[in-house]
Amino acid sequence: LVREIIVYGRTNAVNNIAKVIEGRINERRVWISVEQADPTITAVAVQTRTSGGGSDIDLAAEIDKQIALKLVR
Repeated sequence: LVREIIVYGRTNAVNNIAKVIEGRINERRVWISVEQADPTITAVAVQTRTSGGGSDIDLAAEIDKQIALKLVR
């Protein structure tokens, strides 16, 4: 974990709060955004970047899958 940020009012929705965490995995920078889409639904967005600045879609998909598996338990 490198940094944790709470973003208030990112969109026009009232009380829209997103929590963003930034970290590093295998020399890749990772950002995970978590926000409430609905009272019963949580939206998660994962973004990864290589040291050269390119995206690493495979790593982002793996992180997204691991989050989903943890939430099911």
